[in-house]
Amino acid sequence: MKLELTHASIVRHATIIVAVAMSLYHMWAIAFGAPEAFVFRGMHLAFALVLLFLIHRWTGRIEGTPSLFDYALLLVGIAPILHIFFNYEYVVTRIFYIDELTPTDMIMGTIMGVVVLEATRRVIGWTLPLTAIVFLIYGLFVAKLEPMRFIDQLYMTTEGIFGIPLAVSAAYVLIFVLFGSFMERTGTGQMFMDFALSLTGHAAGGPGKVSVFSSSLFGTISGSAVANVMVDGPIAIPLMKRSGFPPHFAAGVEATASTGGQIMPPIMGAAAFVMAEFIGVGYGQVLIWALIPAILYYVACFAAVHFEAKRRGLEGLPRSELPRVSRVIAERGHLFLPILAILFVMYSGYSAPLAALAGTLACFPVALLRKSTRGYVTFANVIDAMVDGARNALPVALACACAGIVIAVVTLSGLGIVFTQFVIGLARDTLFMALVLTMIAGIVLGMGMPTTPAYIIMTALLVPAIIKLGVVVPAAHLFALYFAVLSAITPPVALAVFAAAGIAKADLWSSGWAAVKIGAAGFIVPFMFVYEPALLMIGEWPKIIQAFVTATFGIAMFAGGLHGYFLTAANYWQRALLLGGGLLLIDPNWLTDLVGAGIAATVIGTQYLTRRAAREAAAKPQPVKQT
Repeated sequence: MKLELTHASIVRHATIIVAVAMSLYHMWAIAFGAPEAFVFRGMHLAFALVLLFLIHRWTGRIEGTPSLFDYALLLVGIAPILHIFFNYEYVVTRIFYIDELTPTDMIMGTIMGVVVLEATRRVIGWTLPLTAIVFLIYGLFVAKLEPMRFIDQLYMTTEGIFGIPLAVSAAYVLIFVLFGSFMERTGTGQMFMDFALSLTGHAAGGPGKVSVFSSSLFGTISGSAVANVMVDGPIAIPLMKRSGFPPHFAAGVEATASTGGQIMPPIMGAAAFVMAEFIGVGYGQVLIWALIPAILYYVACFAAVHFEAKRRGLEGLPRSELPRVSRVIAERGHLFLPILAILFVMYSGYSAPLAALAGTLACFPVALLRKSTRGYVTFANVIDAMVDGARNALPVALACACAGIVIAVVTLSGLGIVFTQFVIGLARDTLFMALVLTMIAGIVLGMGMPTTPAYIIMTALLVPAIIKLGVVVPAAHLFALYFAVLSAITPPVALAVFAAAGIAKADLWSSGWAAVKIGAAGFIVPFMFVYEPALLMIGEWPKIIQAFVTATFGIAMFAGGLHGYFLTAANYWQRALLLGGGLLLIDPNWLTDLVGAGIAATVIGTQYLTRRAAREAAAKPQPVKQT
């Protein structure tokens, strides 16, 4: 067999080698202990830059071979990292801000910043790089930062490009993304879909419930709303349309359910790992805080699908067309084992990266356990899984490096303190106004950039303000995280909706507003857990249980009010009572719970009598007309 030596084949093989090396390096670092901060983060960024310039062209496309300009940027981009490695002793022993930088340090620092901006632009677009440029302009020309001191912070310390966001990407994100790639390559995505179909496909609006269920499961192996849509959507959306749901509603269900994957334990999106690092707690603690709000989010999605299906009189799929749950478990149920391995290792006291490594290494051996999945276990598939993992980690890695530029400006200029005072002044010391401002900022930031950098910027600028107004730290951070996530379904720029609407061939605006309506709980619950941290499982267990139970029923009522159905079709005054009573029950307070329960009893009693009267009328024999 003749070996091709064309430019394209050489680049293809080089890409595979770099991606596999990147995956193996991070697996080795987790297994045997990561090197010192500069080395580990620098290697992570070096791998990301080399892979990026081999894959993404100047236009952002991935077709075609690299040009001389791409190769030049590749070499120039890794030069500043090599400069740190070759002069490591000097870098770590100098006293930053006091020891002056050499001309070479200044040049390399400038190059590093420019290359990171360009690389980020190529992989996720202009929004985040332009945001970083605005902060740079503020720092240099408004705050009058000394250029030497700024480059020192940006490049020669672990408080800039090589800061906490990049550390989280290196230590957490890549291994969890790699785990997701290994799971996909062993057929887990299809198993999740079949499992969801077997459980809920026959119910009213079954395909919609399948989308909700399978997307929440797939969220455990993918931290991207768009990725969830592209895996589940081509199967779930046509099934929803076939069962009678309008295209825009089908797109809204898929987008909303897929977006929730980033806030759904046990494996949340990348921003959750950043949050754990910022707060200084273990990832397991973040999972505990996030669990009830995530459940309420999916209760809202499930209830929305159920009530809309009932209102439209839609049935589920015929059982003859659905897989049996016993058969799915028998043939592919073992594919749940890597996820269980992660949970076991994590809750045995080991770190989240080590747990993810254990789950990753278990994927292909577990696939060998059954004949139905043994075909996935090939050397080529293992290599492809490593390549997919490295490539899928690029957007987060470069976004985190670019966010480090913003963090450097905020830290050095004191902008965080200034912005905190501005928000508090604008809100006039009113917590609700500060929360609304934070919500708007999160949605706007998240419209143009991934969740992780949007959350990082909010943490630097807005979270301190609401903490200063009395919000507990976990609630403040989760509030910011939720609205950075929910931007994926919030018009006018809603990336998950765009992906789902494209599959459904539906109108973008109609799909976007349907997604907001379906995921309404996601916009309400964060306000509630700010005022009552029991929804984050903070406090006494009786209070936590009461808050969870009443909020769950309140979410169902609220969804019923939005979609015009509860026990039966709701008229206008019943819808208004369902909405109001639902909000009162979501608010974890004894007084509001009692009032909400009274409203619920009124609506349920009225609808029960209406439904019984309709059944009695239908059961009466109809008089035969005389001819």
